[in-house]
Amino acid sequence: MSNRVYRFTLRSLLIIAVAFPLAGIASFEALFAPSAKLWPRWQAHDPAATATIDHVPWQNLLDFYLRTDGDDVNRFDYGRVSANDRRVLDRYIADLAARPIDSYNRDEQRAFWINLYNALTVRVVLEHYPVESILDIDISPGFFSDGPWAKPLVTVAGVALTLNDIEHRILRPIWRDPRLHYALNCASVGCPNLSRKAVTVSNAEAILETAARDYVNAPRGVRLENGRLTVSSIYVWFMEDFGRDDRAVIAHLARYAEPALAARLASVSTIADHDYDWSLNDARNAN
Repeated sequence: MSNRVYRFTLRSLLIIAVAFPLAGIASFEALFAPSAKLWPRWQAHDPAATATIDHVPWQNLLDFYLRTDGDDVNRFDYGRVSANDRRVLDRYIADLAARPIDSYNRDEQRAFWINLYNALTVRVVLEHYPVESILDIDISPGFFSDGPWAKPLVTVAGVALTLNDIEHRILRPIWRDPRLHYALNCASVGCPNLSRKAVTVSNAEAILETAARDYVNAPRGVRLENGRLTVSSIYVWFMEDFGRDDRAVIAHLARYAEPALAARLASVSTIADHDYDWSLNDARNAN
């Protein structure tokens, strides 16, 4: 589902507080949420193409290392990944990077970019493990930046790409689908789950729909307490993808909510608060 939004240092908050003294913290954070801004280079595709990409190596890694804890959070067992399986991951990413991605159809490209994003995220955590949070992988350039999202991590078609590029300049602006936020995993407990299935053309819609439903009905996605609606910060940071205001976000949530939650959502019209757990989705911390 990006840098999902940069963590704020005391330095950055002080600067923003001076510049925007009347703004709330949600407004502060929204300033740092990357917009969907198309990189035209990646519009190329072949609607008639029938070639497919093999994601079995990624599926095998998910099968072996992904665990579900008592809170239904999918956690990756970073500490147990063998040297051989790290090589498998490297080869898988290299294979994707070597693909002539412009020659594939749009559906195949969508699966390609989602799996590449998630595989790169796992690899960058492994390269710096152990860490308590992906925010501790402070390799991005820039005064305000934390985490790995703004550092080039892969070269595709001769172009160096960051995780931000893949999410905010390719996937979001080309597909314009809010469900993508449920498919992209940022290695954090507060994030939508890393899917147990590698995304393919045949299963993509089912994965996106199931991931949306699972997250909306999980406490880390939506909570209603005493008539106050608290949502994952994803819905505030990327509100433009969910309809641009509180009512549109709530309508999106109601679409995927189980009946009891949907009935309760019908009684609210504003988002009271938002939060996000940046703790690493590490299997060693499973409940």
